[in-house]
Amino acid sequence: MCQRAATVTTEVPGVVGVVLAGGLARRMGGGDKPLRQIGGRTILARVIERLRPQCQCLLLNANGDPSRFASFGLPVIADGVENHPGPLAGILAALDWAAANRPGAQWVLSAPGDCPFLPRDLAERLSRGLRAQRAELAVAASRGRSHPVIGLWSVTLRDPLRQAIVVEGLRKVDGWTGRHRVAPVAWAAEPLDPFFNANTINDLAEAERLAAIEDLA
Repeated sequence: MCQRAATVTTEVPGVVGVVLAGGLARRMGGGDKPLRQIGGRTILARVIERLRPQCQCLLLNANGDPSRFASFGLPVIADGVENHPGPLAGILAALDWAAANRPGAQWVLSAPGDCPFLPRDLAERLSRGLRAQRAELAVAASRGRSHPVIGLWSVTLRDPLRQAIVVEGLRKVDGWTGRHRVAPVAWAAEPLDPFFNANTINDLAEAERLAAIEDLA
């Protein structure tokens, strides 16, 4: 069951959140990146703590044995298409879940499971930007570049997305967003970039430093 957060002061109505945790972490030697620790807490715990209050409910997209994530208390949904073709498959799985289980949900908020400093107003600002720019999709941006995996997606786009993945073999997220009117929504990157992601062992060390800065802010 998809549980609501205890505190929902920043919740955007009609939004289902999904944490994309299906990466192979090759640059870290394999395993689940979101289960690596920063400051004594897993990256995934930090992501959940930030996203859960912003959504009607929160899902985890991961393949393989879901029991390794049982302690987080989230529904775990696997890719619904074969061969795990990347983040788009996880987004599609969340769109399908929302359509089947939350008929009133209009949007899916996606974020990777290796971004420990996500904004606490992510859903709100993406939703506002989408309306202001009359766009079909909204994606986060910082330092002059967009982060297309961190976005707000209309549930109505799930069938065209399935067509793109399964029939056309589309894999790149920006290849999909490039087909639509996209609202980029920028965040300041100081004192830290909220979309910093931990891809390597060196990134984990940098994340420890940034976590200490954030704790002092």
